[in-house]
Amino acid sequence: MTHRVVINDEEQYALWPAHKDNAPGWRDAGVSGTEEECLAHIGRVWTDMRPLSLRGRS
Repeated sequence: MTHRVVINDEEQYALWPAHKDNAPGWRDAGVSGTEEECLAHIGRVWTDMRPLSLRGRS
C-alpha cells in the first residue's frame, strides 16, 4: 500500500493512505511511498513534536 505524509496547521505530521482523501485540517506534505519511507521522512523533518502554537514559549 502506498502512503502519503500529511501535515496540519500546527506543523504536526501524520502518515495517511494514498488512496484516501485528506482528513479535514490536513494537507499533503509532498512525500509519498511505502510506510517505512514515509515514516523515515517524518522522523527526519519533525524534530520538535510540540504544536507550532506552543513553540517558543518558555
